[in-house]
Amino acid sequence: MSRMLRASAIMAAGTMVSRLTGFFRTAVIAAAIGVAALGDAYNAAYQIPYILFDLLLQGVLSSVVVPLIVKAQKNDPDGGQAFEQRLMTLAVLGLTVIAVIGMALSRPIMELYTASNWSAHKVDVAATLAMCLLPQIAFFGVGAMAGAILNTRDRFGAPMWAPVLNNIVVIGIGVVFYKVGTSNIDTVTRGDLLLLGVGTTAGIVAQAIVLIIALHRAGFRFRPRFGLRDSGLGEAARSALWTFAFVGINQLGFLVTTKLSTGAGDRAPGSGNSAYSYAFQLFQLPYGIIAVSVITAMLPRMSRLVADGELGAARSEFSSGVRLVSSLIVPAGLLLLVLGPAVTTLIFSWGHMTPEDARYIGNVLQVFGLALVPFSIFQLLLRVFYSFGDTKTPAIIAAVNATINSALSLVAYFTLPARYIVIGMAFSYLVTYVVGGGVAWALASRRIGGLEGRAVLGGLYRMYVAAIPAALAALAILWLTREVTEITAVSAAVVLAVGGGAGLLLYMITAQRMRVPEVTSIIGLVTSRVGR
Repeated sequence: MSRMLRASAIMAAGTMVSRLTGFFRTAVIAAAIGVAALGDAYNAAYQIPYILFDLLLQGVLSSVVVPLIVKAQKNDPDGGQAFEQRLMTLAVLGLTVIAVIGMALSRPIMELYTASNWSAHKVDVAATLAMCLLPQIAFFGVGAMAGAILNTRDRFGAPMWAPVLNNIVVIGIGVVFYKVGTSNIDTVTRGDLLLLGVGTTAGIVAQAIVLIIALHRAGFRFRPRFGLRDSGLGEAARSALWTFAFVGINQLGFLVTTKLSTGAGDRAPGSGNSAYSYAFQLFQLPYGIIAVSVITAMLPRMSRLVADGELGAARSEFSSGVRLVSSLIVPAGLLLLVLGPAVTTLIFSWGHMTPEDARYIGNVLQVFGLALVPFSIFQLLLRVFYSFGDTKTPAIIAAVNATINSALSLVAYFTLPARYIVIGMAFSYLVTYVVGGGVAWALASRRIGGLEGRAVLGGLYRMYVAAIPAALAALAILWLTREVTEITAVSAAVVLAVGGGAGLLLYMITAQRMRVPEVTSIIGLVTSRVGR
């Protein structure tokens, strides 16, 4: 536990700064372009490089590449160096080709992912932005592969800190666009779009450069290697087939979500894809700071333990990871449920965004807050399968999730008033991960011989009991503030500082008195650092 906690703390510090600057970045971009037609076009185009990268490499990195690099480092005479070089060569060349093809097909891609009721001009704007953003794919590949190699060498800091530079670059671009551009899609110029699109891509380029430098300092020397015979990549390709299926199924579900949310935005401006996208980004903040840090540290160790046949130790590693993540995710989820609109009022009620737009994003975020715990545990469960090199089972579970989420989202789209569609879609996401998490738990438990479920459930029960008074305290501060004044950006900041701070402090005190060991360990780590 202490080793995982220390490694996770290093990553969490970088991730926290990264996500907080990401908060500011999101606020600046939203203020510059709004959540109406231009905002929807930008957010739809912005997601395309991530979708294609996810389809082509991201899932393979987490499920296949890290366990195989660990295996090569252990078994190959050169410590896996040639294997790493071949992987890097393949990723750089393959993703560069995909980026070029994507740029050529930017308009058909945008027509696929956007609502059929979009005007030709709106699709043109989105396609222009996508063409500027698609080169990111190649730099995503370089950075992600560098991050994977660094993680297997227990170098966790750079992958978590590098996005900060990306955020700073894009913040600068957003400020410039706010000064010289326009949020009106009918009057936006090609120069405005190039500034927005190329500037966003420049942030990813800067992020990749930081990771390349960190990888060089870790001792990795890149030399292009093209020979595939006896390289071990055949095993990677076989494992990756199911991973591609997993990612492809998820992206089909994402396609449905994007089409429905963009359609909802045309029916009720300000209540569409931008609102859903911004709320989802904020929902990912606590997951990214807390859960991703633990997952990144946990997967290489679980892979080593499974490879050595130490399943009991692997079970303990997983159980410790779940309880450590939940000790902070549980109160974060409840506080988002209470303070979601205050968070978004502080971040989004600026520039071309109205307070009403900001509060609506907060309503969507409140529902996402309920999904934080099941979503995080689900992601941890996938690492059980990946540590065994099993990519088939996650693909099957993904099909279940995509079916549930798409079906419930369609029900929301056709039955709810336009203003409430994306809120209903967020609820669909919650139900999906509750059901999917239950299925994943049962299958993972069978695979590894148990997941110490009694200890996990007991820990979750104590965490929720400790978190409820914290949420009530935050709710009381919010209610008192509303009685005195309207919730503006200033009063929202007060609510978050007082209500959120008091809530977290109350949770820590209550959890420590209830002897929740994970919270006690976190407090001990923090006090020891402060004491120095």
